[in-house]
Amino acid sequence: MKYFMLSIVLLLGVLSSCSNAQKETVMKQNETLENLKTRRAIRAYQDKMPAMELIEQVVEAGTYAPTGMGRQSPIIVAVTNKEMRDSLSRMNAKVMGADNDPFYGAPVVLVVLADRNCPTYLYDGSLVMGNLLNAAHAVGLGSCWIHRAKEVFESEEGKALLKAWGIEGDYEGIGNCILGYPAQAAPTPKPRKPDYVHYVK
Repeated sequence: MKYFMLSIVLLLGVLSSCSNAQKETVMKQNETLENLKTRRAIRAYQDKMPAMELIEQVVEAGTYAPTGMGRQSPIIVAVTNKEMRDSLSRMNAKVMGADNDPFYGAPVVLVVLADRNCPTYLYDGSLVMGNLLNAAHAVGLGSCWIHRAKEVFESEEGKALLKAWGIEGDYEGIGNCILGYPAQAAPTPKPRKPDYVHYVK
């Protein structure tokens, strides 16, 4: 009888443990969904460099974005050097014919490029950008997709930069993911348009 009761207690403990594990999985799934829904573009940043550990976590998440046939056509250039960051800002502004800072004071720029020889390069690079933006929010950083990477890296100055960085091949600039600590509250989301989703049953 003693052994029977001990077996019951152990079984109940295992069942309780499984239940907690399932609850934890559901909680993590909910956190992920909440992260996706609460991320916003941040356009004002503190003059403070994020910890390298956080930058590396964001970049790593970018490398796990889906790519066509798993070819991994994109590459990420993580720019934390202020002089280089400022040069990229100047080049980006030049495309617009402006002289302001298109990076909104963010100290980090993650440049995403993708190999044009891959048929899905544009989609692959865009998925990497999406991962970077969502990962930044998950670790407490602000981010924003800044366009004109294509024009910057098609310029002679941009091509020279790629060469200086040791990047060879037919790469197109997909986007710039700026990173930093937000200096503003996250903007309130616009209501989702009523015809956003169409179910076919």
